[in-house]
Amino acid sequence: MKPTGQEIRPLASSLWMIALMLCAAVATNTALGAIYTLKNNVQVEGVPGKISSLGVDPLKSNGGGAASPKLILFVDDNIRRTFFSFYQFQSQVPSPEASLEKIVIRQRVAQGGKRLASVGVILGVTPFDEFGRRVFKLVSARGPLDIYQGITEITPTYTKVEGLASKTPIVWETRIATSSIPRTTLSNILTNHLDMNKPSDRLRIVRLYMQAERYQDALFELEAAIEKFPDLANLKDQVRELYQHLAEHLIREIELRQDAGQYVRTFQWLSNFPRKGVANETLLQVRDLLNEYQTTITKRDEVFALLDQHYESISDEGIKQQLLPILDEIKTQLTVNTLSRMAPYLRLSDDEDLTAGAKLALAVSGWLMDEGGEIENLAVATSLFEVRNAVRKYLAIDNLVEHQEILEQLSELEGSSPQNVTRLLAAMKPAVVTEPQDNGVPGFYHMKTPGLTGEPDVEYLLQLPPDYDPYRRYQVILTLHGAGTSPQQQLEWWTGAYDKKMNMRMGQATRHGYIVIAPAWHKGKSQEYGYSAREHAAVLFSLRDACRRFNIDTDRVFLSGHSIGGDAAWDIGLAHPDLWAGVIPITATADKYVSLYWENGRRVAFYFVGGEMDGNRVALNARDLNRYLTRPGFDTMIVEYRGRGHEHFHDEIHRIFDWMNLHRRQFFHEDFKCSSLRPWDNFFWWVELADFPDRSIVVPLAWPNPQARASTTEGVIGPNNRVRVRSAARQVTVWLSPEMIDFNERITVSINGRLYGQDIEPSLEVLLEDVRTRGDRFHPFWARVGS
Repeated sequence: MKPTGQEIRPLASSLWMIALMLCAAVATNTALGAIYTLKNNVQVEGVPGKISSLGVDPLKSNGGGAASPKLILFVDDNIRRTFFSFYQFQSQVPSPEASLEKIVIRQRVAQGGKRLASVGVILGVTPFDEFGRRVFKLVSARGPLDIYQGITEITPTYTKVEGLASKTPIVWETRIATSSIPRTTLSNILTNHLDMNKPSDRLRIVRLYMQAERYQDALFELEAAIEKFPDLANLKDQVRELYQHLAEHLIREIELRQDAGQYVRTFQWLSNFPRKGVANETLLQVRDLLNEYQTTITKRDEVFALLDQHYESISDEGIKQQLLPILDEIKTQLTVNTLSRMAPYLRLSDDEDLTAGAKLALAVSGWLMDEGGEIENLAVATSLFEVRNAVRKYLAIDNLVEHQEILEQLSELEGSSPQNVTRLLAAMKPAVVTEPQDNGVPGFYHMKTPGLTGEPDVEYLLQLPPDYDPYRRYQVILTLHGAGTSPQQQLEWWTGAYDKKMNMRMGQATRHGYIVIAPAWHKGKSQEYGYSAREHAAVLFSLRDACRRFNIDTDRVFLSGHSIGGDAAWDIGLAHPDLWAGVIPITATADKYVSLYWENGRRVAFYFVGGEMDGNRVALNARDLNRYLTRPGFDTMIVEYRGRGHEHFHDEIHRIFDWMNLHRRQFFHEDFKCSSLRPWDNFFWWVELADFPDRSIVVPLAWPNPQARASTTEGVIGPNNRVRVRSAARQVTVWLSPEMIDFNERITVSINGRLYGQDIEPSLEVLLEDVRTRGDRFHPFWARVGS
């Protein structure tokens, strides 16, 4: 029936009011409470609370005893609770008031029946269907159990999922991140549960997407609503606003990719930046970013022209022949990441007081030793090229005779001082040349490296980020798979799957420019982590081999793992705290050495992720986690998902990257104290140990040994060039670096009370052998003393 004119006017008025609602306050007022800023600059937001201990109901009476201090703070954001220590607290501000859309999905929720106390082993989870329902399959005490679940509430940040009525109903409420639901699935659910013939319902979907910053989805829904309801044409201003939001989002993505060193792709995106509905200010910002690229290209071309000009000014043919390979290397390998090395050369290129040779010396030494290492002596500068090449050869081979020959060669070359070699190491490409592998995925490698004596080679997968440049330092995630999963699956949790159309992986490690390493660390059919030397070696040897081949920022290496891979990450993170910028155990369990190594965690940051209904894992871990949260000196964050079990928790990946981006390793602590119970847990920062007392050794096969006591090693870098170490180990080696002492002053090293120092001198052999074996080009040791 066609509406009359009298009916049209109220309808138009109603649509106008709906349009106003698009930007107005909506159904759910969510006062999240507080934003906490921690001492590590991490920010967390949610409804705040305090407890005295994990694993204890904060509402339960303490039986009349003295109340324990509530040193554990947390925030609840409706998906998860994030716990941190009072000692990590820095500041707190109220959260801004937010009015968030909440769409209720009608389902037949289980009202009676059993209440799920914990989530057993997960056998599988079906995708949500178009009605927001799925089947969650797990192992219960009576065998396999299918639980029917349905989405009952959708907000921009979280989605509530509840158990549904069935023959065997299970009462269970859980939360997932709305961002984890695929766009098509979410759209189908909303379409089936809302009335698409009502403009108010269509606009509720638009609001939901806008508040979730899913601007492309919001734009699609809004344009569809305007087409269906012409009276909503006044919302075309909102369409333009969404185009502007999309443009600003793309700018932020471009800036993120620029920070990650992905200049080729960002230049392409800027060159093809969409203009429809985009404000002039944004287009000017795009133009400025493109101009920065053009300025870089102009500077690079200027460097090349000046190099040619100054080269032609050299009259000595012998010197010109020496310069040819150096200048050719600069011209073929100079990039956005290394152009700053030419800054002093560009600045002084027209200085009339400098000869052409002195100017070329600035260019050559700047290229080889980075900005700050420039010299004006061309003979020394060209000699540095020979030194650098000899150093690369030393690091790339494993032959004692050739090593000695190279050391003799270096002793005769000008500029081969430890100071210069340290600069050369930091500025050069990795020594071991690794050609791309033809496997269909750019930057993807399947590598092998020798394992322990008598053990098979260690295999690992490695994915480089887009536009990888061997002269740029990259953050690394070393990630350990769980039982029943593979290194490939573990790698793709971080990198995403390969997209042929985009010619790259589409995950978060790709966006942020991280290298991801996934070793095949777990062998056999065992469902448990063995705490063994072989497992440790698989992790550590993979990292060291990768450091020799790729430009890894050794101060930005993060260790992670899922399930028993999380158990391993926790243990290895504590056993070798000097290697990691942070450790991220996901659904991990504390066992064996973890409880005895807890003090090792003072010098390495931890980010734990788990589910509150993951069996009795919370209780099993409570003692160790409480130690981290109730004592000063620990940088620990614990994330517990509401109503969730033993899952992969991909919902958390954005927050994990926020956390990692704020953490880096401090390699030279003024003091440390660490425990050892295994013979291979024998190095901490600048101290190496051997020959522990028998009473301090318990190998995994002999666990437990109630009589054993962990040996303790303490190290202190004191004033006046004094270094002190106390350890129960009979053999102690102290490695010395210019980052911890001054080699130009008297050095005193005390090892268990015995003094050393008279004969401590920098050694090129010590330096190169240290870098070759550890793989760390950025913190080389120059000397060592030992008991």
